[in-house]
Amino acid sequence: MTFHRFIEDGPGWETLKMEKQFANPNVQVYAVQVRTPSRPQGCNWTVVHRKGAAVIAPMTTDGQFILVKQERIPIRATIWEFPAGQVEKSSESPEAAVRETALRELREETGYELGADGELIPLGFFFPSCGFTDEHSHLFLARNVVPAKLGQSPDEHEAITGCRAFSQEELRAMIASNEIRDANTLCAYARMRAMGIL
Repeated sequence: MTFHRFIEDGPGWETLKMEKQFANPNVQVYAVQVRTPSRPQGCNWTVVHRKGAAVIAPMTTDGQFILVKQERIPIRATIWEFPAGQVEKSSESPEAAVRETALRELREETGYELGADGELIPLGFFFPSCGFTDEHSHLFLARNVVPAKLGQSPDEHEAITGCRAFSQEELRAMIASNEIRDANTLCAYARMRAMGIL
């Protein structure tokens, strides 16, 4: 049994046992026994299931990136990062749900939206910590964003303390100095560099 449609037992992989240890609306923890290509006898592991997320790199018409400054309780810090949010189910397809989430989080967290000539460009997905969780983040470049009429409307559980535009040079310097240190922002930046967007 797996939780995401693109994570499945393939050749040499077989889920032998799965036991729920803990669950709440945000996370589920399972003790699993899995046969792997190098461990045909099976091995025991703890797997944390969490919904996927959409991460958005908002770029203005003049090439600046919009970042939010957000309190992150697990690391006891307030950090600059690209907006992101968990994917909720959609009445349409899983792809539509991811896209809807990206556009929703862009509006809610930054107060920006796609302009008339804007585009939402998929940059693939990645696993932020695949040693213990199947959580994954879908990356997007939102190109040509403009301020939305209604402004920001963060989720009640979020503590966004700032939002502003940074030049590409500022963003690169913040990454180099370790001021930006969350996996979502680092991976989105790396993917854009690798794809020749930056």
